[in-house]
Amino acid sequence: MNFPDIVMLSIPLFVGLMVAEIAWIKLKGKGGSYETRDTATSLLMGAGSVVAGIALGFVAYGLFTFLWEFRLFNLGASVAIIALCFVLDDLRYYWVHRFGHRVRWVWASHVNHHSSQHYNLSTALRQTWTATFTLMMVLRAPLILLGFSPEMVLFVGGVNLVYQFWIHTEAIGKMPRWFEAVMNTPSHHRVHHGRNPKYLDTNYAGVFIIWDKMFGTFQPEEETPDYGLVQNLGTFNPLRVAFHEWAGMLRDIFAPNLTLRQRLAYALKPPGWSHDDSRKTSDQIKADHAP
Repeated sequence: MNFPDIVMLSIPLFVGLMVAEIAWIKLKGKGGSYETRDTATSLLMGAGSVVAGIALGFVAYGLFTFLWEFRLFNLGASVAIIALCFVLDDLRYYWVHRFGHRVRWVWASHVNHHSSQHYNLSTALRQTWTATFTLMMVLRAPLILLGFSPEMVLFVGGVNLVYQFWIHTEAIGKMPRWFEAVMNTPSHHRVHHGRNPKYLDTNYAGVFIIWDKMFGTFQPEEETPDYGLVQNLGTFNPLRVAFHEWAGMLRDIFAPNLTLRQRLAYALKPPGWSHDDSRKTSDQIKADHAP
C-alpha cells in the first residue's frame, strides 16, 4: 500500500491556519502574539528541517528496510492495523520526546523547538535539523520487527506531527473535559513549552495525553506559562538556534581535566548537569521552587 507524505500535503493547511490565527489575534486583541523576527526564524527552522529530512532521510529508511527483512509478522495495512500502529507509534513518540528532555545528546537536537519566547502556530514549525544524529530512530525498530511496514510507520509518524501543529496556540483555551482527559490539547502543550519551574519536563505526549498520566509526567495548566528556555538564547539567528546546544555540549565534553565518566555524563545526563554543580538540572530547579 502506498502512503502519502501527509506532512508535505499539509503545508497549505499550516499556512492557512497561521493566517487565520494572526487575523484572530488582530481582531480579538488576545490569543497570543507574533513577532516578525521570531516567526521568520521558526519558518526558516521548518524549511531547514524539510531539507534535512530529504538529505538524511535515507539513514532511517535504510535502517527500517533492513529491519523489515527480520520481521516476525507482516501485519498488512487494514484500517485496524494502521490505527494500532498509530497508537503504538504515539507511545514511541512519548519516550523519544521524554529522552529529548532528559538526555542532553537528544536535547541538543530538540532544544530549538523550545527556543521561541512566543507560543503560536509558527512555533510548531520550529523543528530540528539534526534529529538523525540523535539515533532516536532506533525506537521505531520494535514496530518494524513486529510487522508494521516502514512506509506505514513513517506515515503514522507524519500524522502524529500534523496533529501536533494545532496545539501550538493560545487562541484556544480549554477543550471539553472528556477531550482534555484523553487527548493532547493546546492547554496541555502550553504547559510543556513553559519554563515555569513546575512546568519543566512535563506533558511529553504527542497525541494522547494518557501516556503522561500513566508515567507520572502530567501537569495541568494552572499558572500562565512563561515560554522559552531556562536560559533564553537572545538571538533570531537560525544557525545558532539549530546548533548552539551541540556546540555547548561538545565544549563541555572536551573540556580539560575531566574523567571519561564526566565526559560521558555531559552527553548522557539531563541538560543542566555539570561535574562541579555550577549549573542546575530541571529536577534541581523544580526542587528549589517546590512549595
